[in-house]
Amino acid sequence: MSYIEGFILAVPEENKQAFIDHASAAFPLFEEFGVTRHVECWEDQVEDGKVTDMRRAVKAKPGEKIVFSWLEYPSKAVRDSAFEKMMSDPRMENMPAMPFDGQRMVYGGFEAISDIGAGQKDCYVSGSVFAVPTANKAEFTAFAKKMAAIFKEYGAVRLMDAWGTDVPRGKVTDFQGAVQAKDDETVSFGWVEWPSKAANDEAWPKIMADPRMAEITMPADGSRMIFGGFTPVVNLFSKTNAKT
Repeated sequence: MSYIEGFILAVPEENKQAFIDHASAAFPLFEEFGVTRHVECWEDQVEDGKVTDMRRAVKAKPGEKIVFSWLEYPSKAVRDSAFEKMMSDPRMENMPAMPFDGQRMVYGGFEAISDIGAGQKDCYVSGSVFAVPTANKAEFTAFAKKMAAIFKEYGAVRLMDAWGTDVPRGKVTDFQGAVQAKDDETVSFGWVEWPSKAANDEAWPKIMADPRMAEITMPADGSRMIFGGFTPVVNLFSKTNAKT
């Protein structure tokens, strides 16, 4: 089962190219350690929320852009092995300094519960994070699959929903704080990939008007969901997971 390391971070807008270069330089090592895909998505449309939002999740400052990011692994076991290698490999120490404030980055490990379609090199991403009552895992999985089926009809090419299994608490920020998760809730991390921003923009009104949407109940507090639209600026596949 696919395993995801998900991240949200705030990057100074003037550091965009440095960020792209930094992430791209890291991928050969990541690939060696078992990563099958590395995606960094730059803010396109991230709106302020009434309760929570992605900007508040990372305490973004004026002039900073939100990045929604993930690494994909074939399994949690591969991810755990990769993490140990990353922590001990001396080459990691020689990587350039991160062009953003790592203390405000939120991150965690998530196991896929619904993974439909295939990722593409050229795409537009709608990213989201939920706080889900842990007891509702089965209901949330069914909800995710029903939503994915509808979204795919309207042109989505990849739909991922993943359940938090290793989501550490942070000193400054964390995923739990990002969605105001309660003690009996689990954080989920997911995204929808579209062929283009135009496809995303055209599909959403149709999806919201689809009568089937009114019949689907979200087994989580939607007011604490954080989400946004993003353009990938790094989208790299391993040789064993190559895309054209």
